[in-house]
Amino acid sequence: MQVLARHQTTPLKLYNTASRQKETLVPLYDWHVKLYTCGPTVYHFVHIGNFRTFIFEDLLRRVIKFFGFKLTHVMNLTDVDDKTIKGAIAKGVKLDEFTEPYKKAFFEDLEILHIEKAEFYPAATAYIQEMIGMIQVLLDKDVAYKGGDGSVYFSINKFPHYGCLSHLNLDELKTGASERVVSDEYEKDHAADFVLWKHYEAERDGKIFWESPFGPGRPGWHLECSCMAIELLGETIDIHVGGVDNMFPHHENEIAQSEAYSGKTFAKIWMHAEHLLVDGKKMSKSLGNFYTLRDLLDQGFNGQQIRYLLLQTHYKTQLNFTFQGLEAAKSSLQRLHDFIQRLNEMEGEVSGGKVESLAEEMLKQFTLALADDLNISVALATIFDFVREINGLSDEGGVSKKEAVLALDALKEINNVLGVLNFEENHEEIPSEIQKAFENRLKARQDKDWQSADRLRDFIYKNGYYIEDTMQSARLKKNKE
Repeated sequence: MQVLARHQTTPLKLYNTASRQKETLVPLYDWHVKLYTCGPTVYHFVHIGNFRTFIFEDLLRRVIKFFGFKLTHVMNLTDVDDKTIKGAIAKGVKLDEFTEPYKKAFFEDLEILHIEKAEFYPAATAYIQEMIGMIQVLLDKDVAYKGGDGSVYFSINKFPHYGCLSHLNLDELKTGASERVVSDEYEKDHAADFVLWKHYEAERDGKIFWESPFGPGRPGWHLECSCMAIELLGETIDIHVGGVDNMFPHHENEIAQSEAYSGKTFAKIWMHAEHLLVDGKKMSKSLGNFYTLRDLLDQGFNGQQIRYLLLQTHYKTQLNFTFQGLEAAKSSLQRLHDFIQRLNEMEGEVSGGKVESLAEEMLKQFTLALADDLNISVALATIFDFVREINGLSDEGGVSKKEAVLALDALKEINNVLGVLNFEENHEEIPSEIQKAFENRLKARQDKDWQSADRLRDFIYKNGYYIEDTMQSARLKKNKE
């Protein structure tokens, strides 16, 4: 019997920023999704606001595969821009020597947060010649020009659809830009025109520049993403993703230069993750609420707990980070891991006959929730409903070892999307005196010697363990704190 991929039975609908509506994902070629996500600028350790977006993008990537699509995913590394150049000059090192430690740290952070690796991580500095070629085509098409400062600019007047993503009015945009940028109006036709090639200035750029037909300099940030996306995925891609702050001007400029270059639609679907706040405020070093992943790890939290917190809010809703929220995420994960441990310990032969149907229903509802623009809160609720129902059956002795394996298999399947669960049995060696006290307490309870049972329970707790009692059994576990 042929098993149909989920996308053939349940359409995956995603909210397209450009059309302002949910659209069914139908890849351009052979059910093979081409995905581009804006990666980090490697001048510092990545902060949790960035990781809110990167975890959403990882969820999207995992859901695409969960629905049975093939996938090629590109995430760029911005290793040449104002910030990286400034950092390299300040440290007196070459550009790649400055950025390499932050690239390495980024990939370490991905491992800690269980973020799947993209198929390609192109660095901007590896595509300079391709960027120069793209600029030359735009100059030849007369949609770009050399400004008075020696830089090359894209003329937004030459692209009638400018503003199609952010839905900005072009006349208002020009007026606003002109009001903001008066000092360099002589350098560009319009203040809103954006740079494709930034002319070299020794005082600003040190010794960091590339030669080109337009003079020494370096590519503009917007051009970098367009060029790498086109080089690795083609002139039209299925999904382009980033944070909401990338929508304008970055993604708007990507559309203009890419479509002017190729004459084709650049991306079919655009998706944007909302901001992360910290205690209801914008994250800022000046406010003392700026956190990298390493800051949270130093406070005793692990990657799975941080991932769960950043994962559990829908990507189009602002996420308010608090340490109370992180503690709640920790407790939710502990509940799931306690459930997994309980399933691992099931030895019974008695079957209530309900587990398989409950698992199937959970997977169905989980899938339907994700199909609705990654509705993660509903998806997670279906899991905790499943936990509650199976725990109830277990308390009544109605779950066999075979059924426990079925339940675990269902959880493993959803974890292909969530990436937050551990399934290894806990074989931690318990000290002999604690194990002996646990056994004596069981006997005391059987003998209805409640005073001795309480005394032994207190002894166990003071030594870093606790007892989880159920109607059918009791389990010895290490304290969570």
